[in-house]
Amino acid sequence: MPELPEVEVVCRSLRQAIIGRTITAFQATLPKLLKLPYQAPELFAERLIGAQIVNIRRRGKYILIGLNNDDNLTVHLRMTGKLLYQSPEILRGKHCHIVIAFDNGYELRFDDVRQFGSFYLTGSNELQQINGLAALGIEPLGEEFTLAYLQSLIKGKTQKAKAFLLDQRHIAGIGNIYADEILFEAHIHPAESIGNIVEKINQQQLWQAIRHQLSRGIEMGGSSIKDYVDSFGQAGSYQEYHCVYGRSGQPCRQCGTTIERMTISGRGSCYCPNCQRIMTSARH
Repeated sequence: MPELPEVEVVCRSLRQAIIGRTITAFQATLPKLLKLPYQAPELFAERLIGAQIVNIRRRGKYILIGLNNDDNLTVHLRMTGKLLYQSPEILRGKHCHIVIAFDNGYELRFDDVRQFGSFYLTGSNELQQINGLAALGIEPLGEEFTLAYLQSLIKGKTQKAKAFLLDQRHIAGIGNIYADEILFEAHIHPAESIGNIVEKINQQQLWQAIRHQLSRGIEMGGSSIKDYVDSFGQAGSYQEYHCVYGRSGQPCRQCGTTIERMTISGRGSCYCPNCQRIMTSARH
């Protein structure tokens, strides 16, 4: 958390706020958030000050901010990170660790309670130095993510369905929330072997559920479970429509069966045992 829909919403709010703006100051009070190759705050400041924001894009859960000096400021929010576009008149929060000031007087502030966020400053030809970014799989909302591509991706794999969706090397940007909702919509048990879905389940349901859940999450401004807001401080509302995530012990919205919870790959997974019946002998 945040996942692909939340990061996409943040990117869209940032485009409204800072495209065309020139950076006038940079401050980092928690240097451990700054990653290689330019790890020291003074090196970030030297390369950022005077640069203009020319584009903002998303790759998986990463935010890539392009500058007119051919540098890229790449941000990963991790668990509790927030990029807030605020007036200097607004008091900075106690968990504000990085501040980027612009020529209009406003600031982009990185607020992170857990302090797991990451900032990378690289040249445009150095992005592959960011290990997590370089290893990302296909973008699930892109034109290249076709049903045929998904079929080829899952063929022969033995990972459990939930673990497969969480593996960023396969499909970029899906996390715990949307994996649960995707599997519910596709009527797939989280412990089912993903390879079995090719033969036993209409794989088109999974492909459609991936695109539908992520797209709807974006349309609803993301899921604000705890900390998430966009760069203007606006919370999302998709959490109000979750069918299984976070609803263990509550009745299924479709059939009334009690939602159950299990652990897969170290992550809690909520599912309906009636709507998502397992087709193998996989253990719970």
